[in-house]
Amino acid sequence: MASRAASPAVEVTVGDRAVRISNPDRVYFDEPHVTKLDIVNYYLSVGDGIVRALRERPCMLHRYPDGVYSGGVEGEKIYQKRLPKGAPDWVQSVQVRFPSGRAADELCVTELASVAWAVQMSTVEFHPWHSRRANTEQPDELRIDLDPQPGTGLAEARRVGGIVQEILAELGWAGWPKTSGNRGIHIYVRIRPDWTFTEVRRAALAFAREVERRVPELATTKWWKEERGERVFVDFNQNARDRTIASAYSLRGRPGALVSAPITWDELPDVESEDLTIRTVPPRFAELGDLHAGIDDVAVGIEPLLEWSERDARDHDLGDAPYPPNYPKMEGEPMRVQPSRARKR
Repeated sequence: MASRAASPAVEVTVGDRAVRISNPDRVYFDEPHVTKLDIVNYYLSVGDGIVRALRERPCMLHRYPDGVYSGGVEGEKIYQKRLPKGAPDWVQSVQVRFPSGRAADELCVTELASVAWAVQMSTVEFHPWHSRRANTEQPDELRIDLDPQPGTGLAEARRVGGIVQEILAELGWAGWPKTSGNRGIHIYVRIRPDWTFTEVRRAALAFAREVERRVPELATTKWWKEERGERVFVDFNQNARDRTIASAYSLRGRPGALVSAPITWDELPDVESEDLTIRTVPPRFAELGDLHAGIDDVAVGIEPLLEWSERDARDHDLGDAPYPPNYPKMEGEPMRVQPSRARKR
Protein backbone atom coordinates (compact mmCIF):
# COMPACT_ATOMS: atom_id res chain seq x y z
CA MET A 1 0.00 0.00 0.00
CA ALA A 2 1.20 3.50 -0.76
CA SER A 3 1.79 5.64 2.27
CA ARG A 4 -0.60 8.48 2.92
CA ALA A 5 -0.80 11.31 5.41
CA ALA A 6 -2.72 10.45 8.54
CA SER A 7 -5.97 12.34 9.10
CA PRO A 8 -6.67 13.80 12.55
CA ALA A 9 -8.24 11.40 15.02
CA VAL A 10 -11.89 11.84 15.99
CA GLU A 11 -13.76 10.77 19.09
CA VAL A 12 -17.04 8.90 18.70
CA THR A 13 -19.52 8.70 21.55
CA VAL A 14 -21.12 5.25 21.86
CA GLY A 15 -23.48 5.05 24.80
CA ASP A 16 -21.45 6.27 27.76
CA ARG A 17 -18.13 5.40 26.11
CA ALA A 18 -15.82 7.61 24.09
CA VAL A 19 -14.01 5.68 21.35
CA ARG A 20 -11.02 7.29 19.64
CA ILE A 21 -10.86 6.63 15.90
CA SER A 22 -7.45 7.29 14.39
CA ASN A 23 -7.08 7.92 10.65
CA PRO A 24 -10.86 8.25 10.18
CA ASP A 25 -10.46 9.22 6.50
CA ARG A 26 -8.42 6.16 5.54
CA VAL A 27 -10.09 4.59 2.53
CA TYR A 28 -11.20 1.00 3.08
CA PHE A 29 -13.17 0.52 -0.15
CA ASP A 30 -12.70 2.40 -3.41
CA GLU A 31 -16.13 1.55 -4.81
CA PRO A 32 -18.24 2.62 -3.11
CA HIS A 33 -15.94 5.13 -1.43
CA VAL A 34 -15.86 3.96 2.20
CA THR A 35 -13.59 5.28 4.94
CA LYS A 36 -12.76 3.91 8.35
CA LEU A 37 -15.19 6.36 9.94
CA ASP A 38 -17.88 5.26 7.48
CA ILE A 39 -17.45 1.69 8.76
CA VAL A 40 -17.77 2.87 12.38
CA ASN A 41 -20.93 4.78 11.51
CA TYR A 42 -22.33 1.79 9.61
CA TYR A 43 -22.01 -0.46 12.65
CA LEU A 44 -23.51 2.22 14.89
CA SER A 45 -26.49 2.44 12.51
CA VAL A 46 -27.23 -1.29 12.93
CA GLY A 47 -26.18 -1.32 16.57
CA ASP A 48 -28.94 -3.47 18.06
CA GLY A 49 -28.54 -6.01 15.27
CA ILE A 50 -24.76 -6.41 15.36
CA VAL A 51 -24.69 -6.60 19.17
CA ARG A 52 -27.45 -9.22 19.17
CA ALA A 53 -25.49 -11.27 16.63
CA LEU A 54 -22.25 -11.09 18.64
CA ARG A 55 -23.38 -10.82 22.25
CA GLU A 56 -21.34 -12.94 24.68
CA ARG A 57 -19.75 -14.99 21.88
CA PRO A 58 -16.02 -15.54 21.33
CA CYS A 59 -15.33 -13.61 18.15
CA MET A 60 -12.61 -13.83 15.51
CA LEU A 61 -11.83 -10.56 13.75
CA HIS A 62 -10.91 -10.08 10.10
CA ARG A 63 -8.70 -6.99 10.13
CA TYR A 64 -7.48 -4.92 7.17
CA PRO A 65 -4.90 -2.42 8.48
CA ASP A 66 -4.41 -0.85 5.03
CA GLY A 67 -8.00 -1.10 3.85
CA VAL A 68 -9.80 -3.75 1.82
CA TYR A 69 -9.61 -2.32 -1.71
CA SER A 70 -7.90 1.06 -1.73
CA GLY A 71 -6.09 2.79 -4.56
CA GLY A 72 -6.81 -0.21 -6.75
CA VAL A 73 -4.79 -2.45 -4.42
CA GLU A 74 -6.18 -5.30 -2.33
CA GLY A 75 -5.13 -4.97 1.30
CA GLU A 76 -3.73 -7.68 3.52
CA LYS A 77 -6.26 -9.58 5.63
CA ILE A 78 -5.30 -10.54 9.19
CA TYR A 79 -7.25 -13.32 10.91
CA GLN A 80 -7.19 -12.16 14.52
CA LYS A 81 -8.27 -14.67 17.13
CA ARG A 82 -6.56 -13.03 20.09
CA LEU A 83 -7.87 -9.75 21.41
CA PRO A 84 -5.66 -7.02 19.90
CA LYS A 85 -3.29 -5.37 22.36
CA GLY A 86 -4.20 -2.04 23.88
CA ALA A 87 -7.87 -2.79 24.49
CA PRO A 88 -9.61 -0.51 27.01
CA ASP A 89 -10.47 -2.20 30.29
CA TRP A 90 -14.19 -2.15 29.40
CA VAL A 91 -13.69 -4.34 26.32
CA GLN A 92 -14.63 -7.87 27.35
CA SER A 93 -12.94 -11.14 26.35
CA VAL A 94 -13.26 -14.87 26.93
CA GLN A 95 -10.57 -17.57 26.86
CA VAL A 96 -11.03 -20.41 24.40
CA ARG A 97 -8.90 -23.37 23.40
CA PHE A 98 -8.23 -24.55 19.85
CA PRO A 99 -7.79 -28.05 18.37
CA SER A 100 -4.03 -27.46 18.57
CA GLY A 101 -4.30 -27.22 22.35
CA ARG A 102 -3.34 -23.54 22.42
CA ALA A 103 -5.52 -20.98 24.17
CA ALA A 104 -6.39 -17.35 23.45
CA ASP A 105 -8.48 -14.54 24.86
CA GLU A 106 -10.97 -13.56 22.13
CA LEU A 107 -13.14 -10.47 21.89
CA CYS A 108 -16.52 -11.00 23.57
CA VAL A 109 -18.92 -8.22 22.61
CA THR A 110 -21.22 -7.05 25.39
CA GLU A 111 -21.93 -3.52 24.14
CA LEU A 112 -21.82 -1.53 20.91
CA ALA A 113 -18.72 0.43 21.94
CA SER A 114 -16.71 -2.79 21.69
CA VAL A 115 -17.69 -3.07 18.02
CA ALA A 116 -16.58 0.52 17.37
CA TRP A 117 -13.28 -0.15 19.14
CA ALA A 118 -12.72 -3.25 17.00
CA VAL A 119 -13.21 -1.12 13.87
CA GLN A 120 -10.64 1.32 15.28
CA MET A 121 -8.33 -1.71 15.27
CA SER A 122 -9.02 -2.11 11.51
CA THR A 123 -11.69 -4.80 11.85
CA VAL A 124 -14.09 -5.08 8.91
CA GLU A 125 -15.63 -8.53 9.49
CA PHE A 126 -16.88 -10.18 12.71
CA HIS A 127 -16.91 -13.99 12.90
CA PRO A 128 -18.45 -15.26 16.17
CA TRP A 129 -18.54 -18.77 17.61
CA HIS A 130 -21.87 -20.56 17.90
CA SER A 131 -21.53 -20.81 21.67
CA ARG A 132 -21.46 -18.17 24.39
CA ARG A 133 -19.12 -17.13 27.14
CA ALA A 134 -21.14 -18.82 29.92
CA ASN A 135 -20.23 -22.21 28.41
CA THR A 136 -18.09 -22.06 25.32
CA GLU A 137 -18.27 -25.86 24.91
CA GLN A 138 -22.07 -26.02 24.55
CA PRO A 139 -23.35 -24.45 21.29
CA ASP A 140 -26.67 -22.62 21.33
CA GLU A 141 -26.88 -22.19 17.56
CA LEU A 142 -27.12 -24.68 14.69
CA ARG A 143 -25.83 -23.19 11.45
CA ILE A 144 -26.97 -24.20 7.97
CA ASP A 145 -24.44 -22.88 5.45
CA LEU A 146 -25.43 -23.13 1.78
CA ASP A 147 -22.22 -22.77 -0.22
CA PRO A 148 -22.56 -22.72 -4.03
CA GLN A 149 -19.88 -24.68 -5.88
CA PRO A 150 -18.39 -23.76 -9.28
CA GLY A 151 -21.15 -23.79 -11.87
CA THR A 152 -23.75 -22.70 -9.34
CA GLY A 153 -24.50 -19.42 -7.59
CA LEU A 154 -26.91 -17.52 -5.42
CA ALA A 155 -29.91 -18.61 -7.51
CA GLU A 156 -29.25 -22.26 -6.66
CA ALA A 157 -28.54 -21.43 -3.02
CA ARG A 158 -31.90 -19.65 -2.81
CA ARG A 159 -33.67 -22.75 -4.14
CA VAL A 160 -31.95 -24.99 -1.62
CA GLY A 161 -32.87 -22.44 1.05
CA GLY A 162 -36.50 -23.05 0.18
CA ILE A 163 -36.01 -26.76 0.94
CA VAL A 164 -34.39 -25.85 4.27
CA GLN A 165 -37.45 -23.74 5.11
CA GLU A 166 -39.71 -26.67 4.23
CA ILE A 167 -37.86 -29.07 6.52
CA LEU A 168 -37.72 -26.56 9.38
CA ALA A 169 -41.47 -26.05 9.09
CA GLU A 170 -42.03 -29.81 9.34
CA LEU A 171 -39.93 -29.84 12.51
CA GLY A 172 -41.84 -26.87 13.88
CA TRP A 173 -38.62 -24.87 14.16
CA ALA A 174 -37.92 -21.23 13.40
CA GLY A 175 -35.07 -20.54 11.00
CA TRP A 176 -33.39 -17.17 10.62
CA PRO A 177 -31.97 -16.60 7.11
CA LYS A 178 -29.38 -14.13 5.93
CA THR A 179 -27.18 -13.60 2.93
CA SER A 180 -23.54 -14.58 3.27
CA GLY A 181 -22.43 -11.31 1.72
CA ASN A 182 -21.20 -13.29 -1.26
CA ARG A 183 -22.95 -16.09 -3.20
CA GLY A 184 -24.34 -18.15 -0.34
CA ILE A 185 -27.14 -18.24 2.19
CA HIS A 186 -26.85 -18.83 5.95
CA ILE A 187 -29.74 -20.00 8.13
CA TYR A 188 -29.51 -20.08 11.93
CA VAL A 189 -31.57 -22.14 14.38
CA ARG A 190 -31.42 -21.39 18.10
CA ILE A 191 -30.96 -24.58 20.12
CA ARG A 192 -30.78 -25.33 23.80
CA PRO A 193 -27.13 -25.39 24.96
CA ASP A 194 -27.43 -28.98 26.14
CA TRP A 195 -25.17 -30.71 23.61
CA THR A 196 -21.50 -30.78 22.67
CA PHE A 197 -20.01 -29.47 19.43
CA THR A 198 -19.63 -33.07 18.25
CA GLU A 199 -23.33 -33.78 18.79
CA VAL A 200 -24.46 -30.52 17.19
CA ARG A 201 -22.26 -31.18 14.17
CA ARG A 202 -23.72 -34.67 13.88
CA ALA A 203 -27.22 -33.17 13.97
CA ALA A 204 -26.25 -30.63 11.31
CA LEU A 205 -24.91 -33.45 9.10
CA ALA A 206 -28.20 -35.34 9.46
CA PHE A 207 -30.13 -32.20 8.49
CA ALA A 208 -27.84 -31.62 5.51
CA ARG A 209 -28.35 -35.20 4.34
CA GLU A 210 -32.11 -34.72 4.47
CA VAL A 211 -31.76 -31.64 2.27
CA GLU A 212 -29.58 -33.63 -0.13
CA ARG A 213 -32.10 -36.50 -0.15
CA ARG A 214 -34.89 -34.17 -1.27
CA VAL A 215 -32.98 -32.32 -4.00
CA PRO A 216 -29.97 -34.47 -4.94
CA GLU A 217 -29.59 -32.62 -8.23
CA LEU A 218 -29.20 -29.32 -6.36
CA ALA A 219 -27.58 -30.06 -2.98
CA THR A 220 -24.67 -32.17 -1.75
CA THR A 221 -23.02 -33.10 1.53
CA LYS A 222 -19.84 -34.42 -0.11
CA TRP A 223 -16.87 -33.04 1.81
CA TRP A 224 -14.37 -33.59 -1.02
CA LYS A 225 -14.67 -30.95 -3.72
CA GLU A 226 -13.99 -33.47 -6.48
CA GLU A 227 -17.28 -35.21 -5.56
CA ARG A 228 -19.55 -32.18 -5.26
CA GLY A 229 -20.14 -31.34 -8.90
CA GLU A 230 -22.24 -28.32 -9.84
CA ARG A 231 -24.33 -28.34 -6.68
CA VAL A 232 -24.74 -26.34 -3.48
CA PHE A 233 -22.65 -27.74 -0.63
CA VAL A 234 -24.54 -27.88 2.67
CA ASP A 235 -21.53 -27.29 4.91
CA PHE A 236 -22.21 -29.25 8.09
CA ASN A 237 -18.63 -28.65 9.26
CA GLN A 238 -19.48 -25.03 10.04
CA ASN A 239 -20.92 -26.55 13.23
CA ALA A 240 -17.60 -28.02 14.35
CA ARG A 241 -15.86 -26.45 17.30
CA ASP A 242 -13.92 -23.24 16.53
CA ARG A 243 -15.51 -22.84 13.07
CA THR A 244 -16.88 -19.36 12.44
CA ILE A 245 -18.80 -17.54 9.73
CA ALA A 246 -19.57 -13.86 9.27
CA SER A 247 -22.24 -12.66 11.67
CA ALA A 248 -25.52 -11.04 10.78
CA TYR A 249 -24.81 -7.40 9.81
CA SER A 250 -21.09 -8.03 9.35
CA LEU A 251 -19.50 -6.24 6.43
CA ARG A 252 -17.55 -8.47 4.05
CA GLY A 253 -14.07 -7.73 2.79
CA ARG A 254 -15.18 -8.02 -0.84
CA PRO A 255 -15.70 -5.56 -3.69
CA GLY A 256 -18.81 -3.48 -3.20
CA ALA A 257 -18.77 -3.39 0.63
CA LEU A 258 -21.48 -6.07 0.81
CA VAL A 259 -23.18 -7.01 4.08
CA SER A 260 -24.15 -10.41 5.44
CA ALA A 261 -27.68 -9.20 5.93
CA PRO A 262 -30.74 -10.76 7.57
CA ILE A 263 -33.66 -11.32 5.21
CA THR A 264 -37.21 -12.65 5.52
CA TRP A 265 -38.30 -15.98 4.08
CA ASP A 266 -40.53 -14.04 1.68
CA GLU A 267 -37.46 -12.21 0.36
CA LEU A 268 -35.40 -15.36 -0.09
CA PRO A 269 -36.55 -16.35 -3.62
CA ASP A 270 -35.49 -13.02 -5.13
CA VAL A 271 -32.75 -11.65 -2.86
CA GLU A 272 -29.55 -10.37 -4.49
CA SER A 273 -26.42 -9.97 -2.36
CA GLU A 274 -25.35 -6.88 -4.32
CA ASP A 275 -28.48 -5.06 -3.10
CA LEU A 276 -27.39 -5.33 0.54
CA THR A 277 -24.41 -3.06 1.11
CA ILE A 278 -22.96 -0.56 3.56
CA ARG A 279 -25.10 2.06 1.82
CA THR A 280 -28.43 0.23 1.60
CA VAL A 281 -28.58 -1.75 4.85
CA PRO A 282 -28.73 1.25 7.28
CA PRO A 283 -31.93 2.74 5.76
CA ARG A 284 -33.37 -0.76 5.50
CA PHE A 285 -32.57 -1.32 9.20
CA ALA A 286 -34.12 2.05 10.11
CA GLU A 287 -37.31 1.04 8.30
CA LEU A 288 -37.59 -2.67 9.22
CA GLY A 289 -35.57 -2.92 12.42
CA ASP A 290 -33.57 -6.06 13.15
CA LEU A 291 -35.13 -8.93 11.21
CA HIS A 292 -33.41 -11.30 13.66
CA ALA A 293 -34.84 -9.51 16.72
CA GLY A 294 -36.76 -12.61 17.82
CA ILE A 295 -33.95 -15.10 17.35
CA ASP A 296 -33.36 -15.58 21.09
CA ASP A 297 -37.03 -15.99 22.00
CA VAL A 298 -37.22 -19.77 21.44
CA ALA A 299 -34.56 -22.49 21.59
CA VAL A 300 -35.29 -26.02 20.37
CA GLY A 301 -33.87 -29.44 21.15
CA ILE A 302 -31.90 -31.31 18.50
CA GLU A 303 -33.22 -34.75 19.47
CA PRO A 304 -35.07 -35.21 16.12
CA LEU A 305 -31.87 -34.64 14.17
CA LEU A 306 -29.90 -37.03 16.37
CA GLU A 307 -32.61 -39.62 15.67
CA TRP A 308 -32.18 -38.94 11.94
CA SER A 309 -28.44 -39.50 12.38
CA GLU A 310 -29.06 -42.88 13.99
CA ARG A 311 -31.53 -43.76 11.21
CA ASP A 312 -28.99 -42.82 8.53
CA ALA A 313 -26.37 -45.06 10.11
CA ARG A 314 -28.79 -47.95 10.66
CA ASP A 315 -30.82 -47.86 7.45
CA HIS A 316 -28.54 -46.18 4.92
CA ASP A 317 -25.05 -47.10 6.15
CA LEU A 318 -24.22 -43.40 6.47
CA GLY A 319 -21.74 -42.82 9.26
CA ASP A 320 -19.74 -39.73 10.06
CA ALA A 321 -18.14 -37.47 7.45
CA PRO A 322 -14.60 -36.02 7.40
CA TYR A 323 -13.63 -33.10 9.60
CA PRO A 324 -11.55 -30.18 8.30
CA PRO A 325 -7.84 -31.03 7.96
CA ASN A 326 -6.67 -29.04 10.99
CA TYR A 327 -8.74 -31.16 13.41
CA PRO A 328 -7.38 -34.21 15.20
CA LYS A 329 -8.73 -37.52 13.97
CA MET A 330 -12.20 -37.94 15.49
CA GLU A 331 -13.81 -41.14 16.73
CA GLY A 332 -15.88 -42.77 13.98
CA GLU A 333 -14.56 -40.43 11.31
CA PRO A 334 -13.92 -42.05 7.91
CA MET A 335 -10.54 -42.01 6.20
CA ARG A 336 -9.47 -38.41 5.69
CA VAL A 337 -8.14 -38.67 2.15
CA GLN A 338 -9.52 -37.64 -1.23
CA PRO A 339 -11.41 -40.52 -2.87
CA SER A 340 -9.29 -40.29 -6.03
CA ARG A 341 -6.10 -40.67 -3.99
CA ALA A 342 -7.61 -43.48 -1.96
CA ARG A 343 -8.39 -45.37 -5.18
CA LYS A 344 -4.80 -44.96 -6.37
CA ARG A 345 -3.53 -46.36 -3.10
